[in-house]
Amino acid sequence: MSKFLHACRILICGVFVLLAQAALAQDDTAPDPQPGQLGPLQTVLQQDAALIAKASRTTIGPIIDAIVASELPSVPHFLSAWQNKDVWQRAEDGLFFVATKADGKTYRLLDLDTGTEVGTAAKDELDQLKPNSGVRGLIATALVQFQLSDPNRDTRVEALVAIERRPGPDLLTPLRASIPAEPDAELKARKTRIERLLTMAYDADPAARIDAIEAMSTDLGVDVRAALNPLVATQRQVAQTLPEDINLARELTPGSEDLSRDAAYVMLVDAGLAPPHQSAAELKSQLSQHIDAGRVGGVPVAQLSNPEARVTAYAALAAAGVVPQLVTEADVDAALASHVFFESYAEKDPAVTAAANAALATIATRVGVNQALDLGLDAISLASIYFLAAIGLAITFGLMGVINMAHGEFIMMGAYTGYVVQQVIPNHTVSILVAIPLAFAVTFAAGVAMERLVIRHLYHRPLETLLATFGISIALQQLAKNIFGTQARPLTSPGWLDGALVMNDVLAISYIRIAIFVLALIFLGLFLFLMKRTRLGLETRAVTQNPRMAASMGINPGRVNMLTFGLGSGIAGIAGVAIGLYAKVTSELGADYIVQSFMTVVVGGVGNIWGALLGATMIGSLQKGIEWLNPSNTLAAQTYMIIFIIIFIQFRPRGIIALKGRAAGD
Repeated sequence: MSKFLHACRILICGVFVLLAQAALAQDDTAPDPQPGQLGPLQTVLQQDAALIAKASRTTIGPIIDAIVASELPSVPHFLSAWQNKDVWQRAEDGLFFVATKADGKTYRLLDLDTGTEVGTAAKDELDQLKPNSGVRGLIATALVQFQLSDPNRDTRVEALVAIERRPGPDLLTPLRASIPAEPDAELKARKTRIERLLTMAYDADPAARIDAIEAMSTDLGVDVRAALNPLVATQRQVAQTLPEDINLARELTPGSEDLSRDAAYVMLVDAGLAPPHQSAAELKSQLSQHIDAGRVGGVPVAQLSNPEARVTAYAALAAAGVVPQLVTEADVDAALASHVFFESYAEKDPAVTAAANAALATIATRVGVNQALDLGLDAISLASIYFLAAIGLAITFGLMGVINMAHGEFIMMGAYTGYVVQQVIPNHTVSILVAIPLAFAVTFAAGVAMERLVIRHLYHRPLETLLATFGISIALQQLAKNIFGTQARPLTSPGWLDGALVMNDVLAISYIRIAIFVLALIFLGLFLFLMKRTRLGLETRAVTQNPRMAASMGINPGRVNMLTFGLGSGIAGIAGVAIGLYAKVTSELGADYIVQSFMTVVVGGVGNIWGALLGATMIGSLQKGIEWLNPSNTLAAQTYMIIFIIIFIQFRPRGIIALKGRAAGD
């Protein structure tokens, strides 16, 4: 008996051992632990695994909200991977992983909570989550609140850009929450500004919206106006009585300038409040379709040329139910009189629309002021260009009385000199610094040569001088074409002159224009110093006033004329370098400015540098003003300007500041 019991015990132990081994073998092939044993984020995802795997914009929103509400530290990484299509679901157990390709068709599986590798799987054992653009948009919105507080500044900037591109009411709360802890002052100001824009559009509290609108009422940004405009947008409506639950903008009277009679009746027809009104053409078409045995509605076809007969025939067809009832003018008047036409705001709160309208009015006033300032800056900039182009002519024509039609070609020569220097010296800053004195030297030498070879033989013969210099002008243009070709050549400004000085979204001026303005002031000072404080200036003024008396005092008038003409030509060359940074460099560059240069000198007063400055200011302001009034036709603006100057000269033939000296005697 004892042996039998012992054998039974051995048998039972053997059975237990076999069962234990079977259980261990089963555990080796079993899937990962149940959700209760999963990581926190994996547990949250498994609650809606099917919807996540087949995500759509209409169903995934609450699930993303639940994932974010879990406040797990791994949520941002998961959302980013999901957005980038790096999340995969294992088919055998439905678990989600971030997967990276190992080799071939094998993928490494990374745990969502820890980020550690937990195994590998073949591609055919995994299903990739491929969110569409709508789902990715929702994910991006959810990611923003994490990115707004990210330690990396660039990430926070990207989040703000994402909000600006796709604003929405769900972004307002996380944006507000990130502002107090923002360490960067610039980003904090930017966040505050965006928060106000979102508050204006989406906040549920009208008082908060009004405060935000008032705070932004002095901001000239385009985005501010874009946020305010929807608040004052209106829609035209019609009803039998004026509704009480609308934010009324204004009532409309049919037949007025704001709402024509026909447009009002069309509104009634579109709203289903009145039958369509037949036009004469529609009436004729309907009658032509119902001709029966030479009659329409009992009226002979021959009589249908009479409007009353057509109405009678149509009424007969309408009574027979063949065509719609005829709508007479009396019917139209009755329908219009029995309905109310009005415009209502899309925004339901009257206080919000009132604040938005007031803010837009304030902004419109400030925009107008800044547009005027911007126009003034453009005028000053253009005046400085004309002054640079004309300052050399003010010397040759104003002081010497020489009509130099080749003055524009000296400007062109200076610009091409700058271009050649830049081909040799690639550094744009150094090349410009070298080009300015070199352009002066080249055009000074050219001016001296022209004065010695041509001009000195033609003093006091203005017509011959004009023709000779005009011929030289054509020759120089052709020479430039032969050397440089007809294609425009680049004269590149230094990098520190790129961009513009932006005061706001309305008012800005490029750094190149500022540099040209400063250069014009420098040359004004240099010219005044030269004329008032140097021997050459003293001799030039003496020869200008009385050449014979100057010669008797030991001054060589020929030498003074040569140097003066060379000086004017050299300044034109420097002006060419400056203008070449702003305009295209071609053989016709000088021709584009010669007319304005002569007008500047003549209007300002021949022989007076202050007159040239005033003339350039007047012409630049006049041209910009006319272009502003007639922006679509620049040629017409220039024509009007020339006509105005011709009229001006009739009243002040000596210009703004009357000339003196030799030219006055002539």
